[in-house]
Amino acid sequence: MKRQKRDRTQSVFTRGYQAGMAGQSKDKCPLTQEDLRHNWLNGWREGREDRWSGMRGVSAIHKNPAVQSGLL
Repeated sequence: MKRQKRDRTQSVFTRGYQAGMAGQSKDKCPLTQEDLRHNWLNGWREGREDRWSGMRGVSAIHKNPAVQSGLL
């Protein structure tokens, strides 16, 4: 039985979100492909917004895309 590949855009968004929540700079984006970079930056922006609004630790678990998609 063949395994189905995961949607790369969702995992890139999740990594961007986690970087934003960690307070990292958007210059740390490791991607060069335009569409994947765009998804990473969207996740980063959403993570930064959540961090600025005080969502940290347990209060942010419902917003974390890694938890919602089962990547953790």
